Amino acid sequence: MYTKHTMAAKMKTPADVYREGCRVVFLCAMWYTSSLFQNVINKHLFHEFPYPTTVSMAHMLSVAVFLGPVLTIWKVSPPEIIEKRKFYYLIIPLAFGKFFASISAEFSILKVSVSFAHTVKATMPIFTVLLSRFILGEKQTSFVYLSLLPIICGVMVATLTELSFDLAGLISALVATITFALQNVYSKKALCDIGIHHLRLLLILGQLSSAMLLPIWMVIDLRRILGDYELHARISWLWVVSLLFLTGFLNFLQNIFAFSVLNLITPLSYSIANATKRIIIILLSLAMLRNPVTMVNIAGMMTAIFGVFCYNLAKYHANMQKKRPFLPNVTSEMFDIHAQDKRNGSMYQV
Repeated sequence: MYTKHTMAAKMKTPADVYREGCRVVFLCAMWYTSSLFQNVINKHLFHEFPYPTTVSMAHMLSVAVFLGPVLTIWKVSPPEIIEKRKFYYLIIPLAFGKFFASISAEFSILKVSVSFAHTVKATMPIFTVLLSRFILGEKQTSFVYLSLLPIICGVMVATLTELSFDLAGLISALVATITFALQNVYSKKALCDIGIHHLRLLLILGQLSSAMLLPIWMVIDLRRILGDYELHARISWLWVVSLLFLTGFLNFLQNIFAFSVLNLITPLSYSIANATKRIIIILLSLAMLRNPVTMVNIAGMMTAIFGVFCYNLAKYHANMQKKRPFLPNVTSEMFDIHAQDKRNGSMYQV
């Protein structure tokens, strides 16, 4: 039985396929570039400005400020009024998780290398499987469970051989990963129960998380920044504000690029593109930031990423057989929204 999407794909001319392929390659390149430079800029910024909550505040505000005009341009319909019970039961916890995961992720970048932080975050499928089992009651196939083994082994090797190891950085990276995985599962439930457009949900979460984070930022970071007279004498505030704006804008851009790629390719292709992005970030961050690393350490990182690819492949085949919604695919820790596939009713994370 052919779907409308399949019939449309068969009607494409070679020129159409070539143009779409070039568009996907361009968007992936922009996606990888924005994500890489965001991580590199954050690392450079932390050398002179060690305030991860401030960086998270910039990321939250970027979504709250920039996404609204984009939705207007894309003519995304405004949401209906959300029931008070669902608002407090679903939206508020998601908004809290969004800024908490962001702070944890930025703190890990402050304490450990970008490559190691991304390797630790490759453990997200493990927590996604566990949380989906306990929260949604989803059982996985044997191949899905087996695909988790190279992730566990790879992260263990990378951790034991990490030259810039920091326990606080490891813990914060794991906390961020668990929180992102919990958001993936919980957002899936929220989108089904509320029936809101995923980009509208992202905008609401960005606005709420910014409001929630503001008083915390004022207590944790703003008070310290105002009293850090050595910092005032050492840095240029124009430089700091410019980097904060740039990292926030890059965070917003990579979200948009990831969403655009997802709407052009299949879920399996997207999972491959996302795993490729993580490999590129790890390797290029090592080259650009010149972090000390061993070949065994690199082998552990690549083993973990290979496990992520195997997990996505196993989930794809399992859901094709069962014909039910996908478990959230593993993606950028800075973009935790979902796209509703109108072709078959499946939901994927961007």
